[in-house]
Amino acid sequence: MGVDGLYGRSGAFEHVIDRINAAISVIGDPDRPEVMRFPPGIGKWQLEQSGYMRKFPQLAGTVYSFFGSDHEHRALIEMLDKGGDWTEAQATTQVALTPAACYGVYPTVAARGRLSDDGALVDIYAFCFRNEPSIDPARMQMFRQREHVRLGTHEQTVVFRDLWMSRGRAIIESFGLPCDVAAATDPFFGRAGKLLATQQREEHLKFELLVPITSKEEPTACVSFNYHRDLFGRAWSIETTAGEPAHSACVGFGVERIALALFKHHGFAVKDWPRDVRDVLGL
Repeated sequence: MGVDGLYGRSGAFEHVIDRINAAISVIGDPDRPEVMRFPPGIGKWQLEQSGYMRKFPQLAGTVYSFFGSDHEHRALIEMLDKGGDWTEAQATTQVALTPAACYGVYPTVAARGRLSDDGALVDIYAFCFRNEPSIDPARMQMFRQREHVRLGTHEQTVVFRDLWMSRGRAIIESFGLPCDVAAATDPFFGRAGKLLATQQREEHLKFELLVPITSKEEPTACVSFNYHRDLFGRAWSIETTAGEPAHSACVGFGVERIALALFKHHGFAVKDWPRDVRDVLGL
């Protein structure tokens, strides 16, 4: 799209994406998650309340727009004619770009009141944004995440995360892709971020399923498995039946990255992919 990390997709690519999502549904739908679908934008205040801006300010994106008068519009046009920076005439709106698919879940669940004994299980699919321009085709600025999010007690969320670590590997291996699961950290910002990353790794809070796409030496994270402890429960005042802050965990599939991996390892002609892979994907 003329910007590093921003791409259009072909019909063939989108068809593979649809089939990846269907394969995930085959595994996850029997759990009967509640389906929620959110836009690629959230309230700017949600970035603040979730704590995202404190940890990842370098990745966040907000929506700006023009709020000026006719006079200011004429000045903007003059700026355009001169090749100037027309964005100076804009101001921030109340909309931020969604950084992760699950961010719409927490305020939605919080508004319902205390969780039931079973907690909550949600299936989400959304476009996400990260300010990470790159020529690596697997590192997109706008991409889709298919997630399942579990809220409840510590035990419920850890069991969920561990179950999906097994399921995620099985799904990717059924696609005929080489993969490995490794401990990982989020891209926390600044000096304090280094301490958070160390803590996250030592406490085994985040794992990623890695598949070679652009190189074997630096495989790409295609699925992530995250245990948030009670971070979002406290941020959004989500409580268990015992009145304690709820814990949460999520599994996130980067569907575009998985599609890229499929084309990388099986070729650009889908009809020539291995029969067992096409059977799993229904291609």
